[in-house]
Amino acid sequence: MSWEPRIIKESFTWLEPIADDAIAYFYGRLFAAEPRLRALFPPAMDLQRDRLFRALTAIVWSMDNPGALADRLGRLGRDHRRYGVLPEHYPAVGAALIATLRRFGGAAWTPEAEAAWTAAYRTAAEIMIAAAERDAAHAPPWWVAEVTGHDRRADDLAVLTLRPARPLPFEAGQYVTVQVARWPRIWRPYSIAGAPRPDGTLRLHVRAVPGGWVSGALVRHTRPGQTVLLGPAAGTMTLDPGSRRDLLLIAGGTGLAPLKALAERVALSGRDRGVHLVVAARTGTGLYDMPDLLDLAAAYPRLRITTVISDDPDHDGLRGTPPGVLDRLPAPDEHEIYVAGPTEMIRSTVAALQRLGVPPARVHHDLLEAEHLEVKIPETEPADAEPVTSPHAPAETPSSADRPDRRTRWPTPPP
Repeated sequence: MSWEPRIIKESFTWLEPIADDAIAYFYGRLFAAEPRLRALFPPAMDLQRDRLFRALTAIVWSMDNPGALADRLGRLGRDHRRYGVLPEHYPAVGAALIATLRRFGGAAWTPEAEAAWTAAYRTAAEIMIAAAERDAAHAPPWWVAEVTGHDRRADDLAVLTLRPARPLPFEAGQYVTVQVARWPRIWRPYSIAGAPRPDGTLRLHVRAVPGGWVSGALVRHTRPGQTVLLGPAAGTMTLDPGSRRDLLLIAGGTGLAPLKALAERVALSGRDRGVHLVVAARTGTGLYDMPDLLDLAAAYPRLRITTVISDDPDHDGLRGTPPGVLDRLPAPDEHEIYVAGPTEMIRSTVAALQRLGVPPARVHHDLLEAEHLEVKIPETEPADAEPVTSPHAPAETPSSADRPDRRTRWPTPPP
């Protein structure tokens, strides 16, 4: 490393209390110098400004871990391909960043700080550009996908079936980002609700969050025959190939999607591995995918499904919340455990598992990914702006009962 992380961290602390003004200045400076770059960004910039500051914060505080820093920068470089970012754009961004730090750095902005930030940005840009070039050698920046099915499970929830025009590689448990024609340059992440299929189709469980741009368009304004853009698959909540332990999958809301994918992957693998899927909702009507899950369980007898309901006294499943019912589940400490759902549900469930003595290495979740993606909507955001949260829904709300014709017929696992 050709710079001193301590100097960068100290100067960055001066920026944090005035981040809103600094980031607004950065984009104003960038677009004034290079007006053509404005076309690469979404119409509403509030979320973009918040996202940039979160990315800067994560990068700065990763500098003591070169491996983690390189991984984060590589992912950013690959992600920027779908926005149309090219190598020649990086110098303008770097110039605007240094100008912003010089303007807002206060007493911490010294010649040593400017030299450190200049060297750090140069190295970061090189890593991002190299990662994007490597990715471009074998994958497009996005995939065009036709909507072949749109199953409205509730007023605010739909299951979409998509057929990419070319194969989109992914593993069960990963997510893709989605852009709709209605809102160009705005991407939102959604988990893939199934293992890879021979016909190349994939499914998404989408809940329309209040005021959501992309989620509202996908649930209420999308029809079969239309197309969307998909970013490359990402996420690390995949099956551990070295483990043969039975699985305990704990899902809240549309966090069901990636865990259903893991259960399906085991079912289709032909391996004799037990799977216990815990599906949590507020009420019984919130169990929006039960017919499909029951079909999967019929095809794979080693799949057990337990429902957990918090607010419906008439439901037959367990009463409570996922962390509150763990001691009523059989031997959680003997399973490989995956947790998906709203960030607070993940956090409290993981804490409860730790209290039960489950080794942390056997508990898998996307909490860090969810927090990386999560952006709080400022009060000044347009009324129909959408928060970027976990690849899964931030909360569960009631949904209508599933109908038999919504079911997918699952293949029988090989002998």
